[in-house]
Amino acid sequence: QVQLVESGGGLVQAGGSLRLACAASGRTFSNNIMAWFRQAPGKEREFVARINWSGSITYVADSVKGRFTISRDIAQNTVYLQMNSLKPEDTAVYYCAASPFGSGRPAVYDYWGRGTQVTVAA
Repeated sequence: QVQLVESGGGLVQAGGSLRLACAASGRTFSNNIMAWFRQAPGKEREFVARINWSGSITYVADSVKGRFTISRDIAQNTVYLQMNSLKPEDTAVYYCAASPFGSGRPAVYDYWGRGTQVTVAA
């Protein structure tokens, strides 16, 4: 079992930055691919970024490439999403997820946090 708790969301002006954190507990944290997804009202859950167990391999969605960075601290059992140059279209609930397999599909992920709201004002 892996438990995930997101934090760091909030209200920010367009062009601003936020850093999300996902604190994980459970013995299998270090063996999992960790990912961030987001879901805006009325839209499907969307892949944002993922990172492998060592932090050496990352993938970022084209929609956020160059603005968002994913990283992980294995010692702290935490995954981060640094979000810069935020746009109103980045407004969504951001979820942390874990899976033994890397994928951009939400269905592949076994464990999910409850999400943290990010709102970007124009």
